[in-house]
Amino acid sequence: MTNGHINPANVPDIALKDGHSIPQVGLGILRIDDEGVVPVVESALEAGYRHIDGAAGYNNEAGVGRALAASGYNTGAKRETLWVTAKLRDEGMARTLGVCNFMPADLKRLHEETGAWPAVNQIELHPTWQQREVVAFCKEHGIAVEAYSPMARGADLNAGDGTIEKIAAAHEVSPAQVILRWHIENGTIIIPKSVHADRQKENLNLFGFALTADEHAAIDALDGPTRAGHDPLTFTYA
Repeated sequence: MTNGHINPANVPDIALKDGHSIPQVGLGILRIDDEGVVPVVESALEAGYRHIDGAAGYNNEAGVGRALAASGYNTGAKRETLWVTAKLRDEGMARTLGVCNFMPADLKRLHEETGAWPAVNQIELHPTWQQREVVAFCKEHGIAVEAYSPMARGADLNAGDGTIEKIAAAHEVSPAQVILRWHIENGTIIIPKSVHADRQKENLNLFGFALTADEHAAIDALDGPTRAGHDPLTFTYA
């Protein structure tokens, strides 16, 4: 389902505290230029994606719009099946409010100042950087967790001295599918990025197998002290 509609890729929805629901698997489009993003979004929609994760700061929103228009997803009933995330100015256009890179202290401050918790918190999260304290805090307060860099930009594909690869071989799937399935079983929203149509399809094909309890625990045990991206406490675009 996607916002009450059947999802062609059978991707489950995650119910949010504001009454809306978000497809658990989306397409990340960071670092794709405005022209290049058009065929990427078009192929994703064709594959069955109904969740596109964008931002004004990615400088490709116009291209996303052109792709949606070309595919018929910019208006009407088809638009209602689609979830589009934006990180934007105060324009009053958002239906669901979320945050990115908020730690428990940030979330507490937001609640103290507004009286509300966000519906979603998008954070760096993957097998070698699981942020368990943040995830637990979010779950305690009904905040859905969304993972960007769900595979640590590819670094976690070889994590654990072959752990991921061994599990993949046992299920006859790819290491990427194993990691993404681990996220799915944790209830995490994920936005893997790929510009290739075949890989986009592979990243959606996560529902024909399940990890055993031992396999899931083995991936849990890969948690480590090093993030793949920037530290939100110190990073700035300025």
